[in-house]
Amino acid sequence: MNHPVRDVPFPDAPSTDALPAPHPLLAPVTGFLGTWRGTGSGGYPTLEADFTYAQEVTFSHDGRPFLAYEARAWLLDADGNPLRPSAREAGWWRLQPDGRVEALITQPTGIAEILSGHARDGAVDLATEQVSRTSTAKEVDATRRRYTLTAPDTLAFVHDLAAVGRPLQHHLSAGLRRTPPGRGAGL
Repeated sequence: MNHPVRDVPFPDAPSTDALPAPHPLLAPVTGFLGTWRGTGSGGYPTLEADFTYAQEVTFSHDGRPFLAYEARAWLLDADGNPLRPSAREAGWWRLQPDGRVEALITQPTGIAEILSGHARDGAVDLATEQVSRTSTAKEVDATRRRYTLTAPDTLAFVHDLAAVGRPLQHHLSAGLRRTPPGRGAGL
């Protein structure tokens, strides 16, 4: 039986004036909540040259014991202007009572990762447990991602990658600043 959708907010999409309190299991990562923006650099042996990029990462919650995660990136020219969209991914970080983090991250390039790690002392360190990919996706064997609060409004990001027959090695790093609430997404 189909019911018409009423024009009222659903419980998991409250107005910003009525956000639920974070679940107690989120205590090790509440400092990550919000939107972060900044720039970084990247490279990999299979690429022609190193590159600079802009990145935006958003962590949010709806009162349950997990974070919603979204990250977007844009390649930059030598003057720091956006050339084109680059990486994009979304997923969930599930927090456990012992500070363990289980993460599910998907990318529009046909890659889905299951990662695990720990949250402690303002840092989250995640490593791949499993990678699934579509038949046309690039070969990715493993990743490691580290998010570290270096100050209340500064987040350092480092991403290692094992892909296309190469061992796990540095791929990306960025310095991100917390964006004031209410500021729109994008560059």
